[in-house]
Amino acid sequence: MRASRLVTLLLLLQNRGRMTARQLADELEVSVRTVYRDVGALGAAGIPLYGAAGHAGGYRLVDGYRTRLTGLTADEAQAAFLAALPGTAAELGLGDALTTAQLKLRAALPAELREHAEQIQERFLLDAPGWYGDADRVPHLAAVAAAVWARREVVLRYRRWRAPEEIERRVEPYGLVLKAGRWYLVAGGPSGIRTYRVDQILEIRPLEEEFVIPDGFDLTGYWNGYLAGFRARLYTSEALVRLTPEGSRRLGVTPAGDGWTEARVPIESIDHAHREFLRLGADVEILAPAELRNRIAETARTLATRYEG
Repeated sequence: MRASRLVTLLLLLQNRGRMTARQLADELEVSVRTVYRDVGALGAAGIPLYGAAGHAGGYRLVDGYRTRLTGLTADEAQAAFLAALPGTAAELGLGDALTTAQLKLRAALPAELREHAEQIQERFLLDAPGWYGDADRVPHLAAVAAAVWARREVVLRYRRWRAPEEIERRVEPYGLVLKAGRWYLVAGGPSGIRTYRVDQILEIRPLEEEFVIPDGFDLTGYWNGYLAGFRARLYTSEALVRLTPEGSRRLGVTPAGDGWTEARVPIESIDHAHREFLRLGADVEILAPAELRNRIAETARTLATRYEG
């Protein structure tokens, strides 16, 4: 366990440069006292570490020192290759860089780990977009990504669903999220942090002004909160339904037995629920709300009339 921690500490300093004992302790989830002991052990092993006290102090590796040690286990090597999405990298303009990085990583791995990595690429393929419909065209994705990397403000001309349908906004691009094959930009602006679909960006104009990410902002935390809020806004009501065993299976409801199962299902709106429940055909009966039941009944009567004879 300690050997693994020493490797992690060394790689942290190699990749991030100067770090204080407190920062290292937080990253390694150990005490500051443990960091002092680990740094001493690395120094005794001949690793050229330099420590300085004071406000601007901390630990760093002597300039020019690079370790060839990757610290990768078999599982970590597999994960590194499994997490690399060629299509995603290409969209961001990093396709060639990904290929080169994988070649370098493969060359640096011991023979047994190299074999594991090659097996991952032979046996697993990650394809993020959904089945139906063509993938969204995102002609401005590379420009958005460049602004995110450079921390530079941009002016967006953006198409949205409500009037006015086209708007122009000056924003600070904090980060990009790929969700179900669709790219989203998380950006700050005069009205706070907002989320924009990148395929709805009509034009992007980079600016020279740089910005600083607000203290405490975390892209993963923001996105998780955004999804939770989205789901809360999405399902504003519920329907009481009866389902056949097949209907329960298709709707993801645990059946009560071999007969009909009664369940309460969250719904977005009457219109949306009307379309979705029609997909289940005779495997569902709407009990409430009355408006939804009446809509389904009216559609059923219309279909029966249309197909008579």
